[in-house]
Amino acid sequence: MYENPMKAGIARGELQIGTWISLIRNPAILVLLKNAGLDFARIDMEHSGLSIESLVDMATLARQLQFPIAVRPPYANREWITRLLDCGVWNLHCPQVENAAHAAEIVKCTRYAPRGVRGISGISPATEYESMPPAERLRFANDQVHVTVMFETDEAFDDLDEIAAMDGIDALTLGPNDLAQNLGVFGKPEMNEVLDERRDMVLQAANKYGKTCAVLVRSHEQAQQWKEAGALLLVYKSEVEVLCEGYRGAMQTIRGTD
Repeated sequence: MYENPMKAGIARGELQIGTWISLIRNPAILVLLKNAGLDFARIDMEHSGLSIESLVDMATLARQLQFPIAVRPPYANREWITRLLDCGVWNLHCPQVENAAHAAEIVKCTRYAPRGVRGISGISPATEYESMPPAERLRFANDQVHVTVMFETDEAFDDLDEIAAMDGIDALTLGPNDLAQNLGVFGKPEMNEVLDERRDMVLQAANKYGKTCAVLVRSHEQAQQWKEAGALLLVYKSEVEVLCEGYRGAMQTIRGTD
């Protein structure tokens, strides 16, 4: 089986740049993004209508392209984690992680024994339809899975250090909109400043415990800011934002209304 390129790149200290996918269902979007120079795509199943059938097609192509996808499930529980991993997803982006107990449960669900309680399926997209010695297969899968947890409430920060120190949690990030809403600053002038303070807290915890910090950026300047700060996982906007902004800008220029 192929190793996880995103996890391998992070281990080498290489910046990984991706984008959110929340609208496009055609797996060919992965070919386009790879040829545009991105390192990975993050697929949203929490706030989109993407089906598990479309997801498995994307995951299968992603493995063969060596262009990894990370997936945000609607909820980070055993049911969703098992299904996504068995579809061939290596990278999980887990929303609404409220406390250390939830993070520990995520770790258990993502790893086979003795590190966890992940159920064992047969030959599948997760094995790339290859046959491997059972012990080797389980050990390899445990090593390739990459788990990012999202801090989306003020209460979740009470367990920041405990979660960051946890074996099996690979990266930390914010859910910026939900966190801003929880903190009462969504849409207010101080929103970006407050979120940057929380991003700094996450980055410091990641550095303290040898983990990776992931940041969603919406401008070149913001990307440069967090790249220089040491974040190795950057996600630039979404395909919806890039398409809308591109077409709006083009139409304003063509119509002479810019």
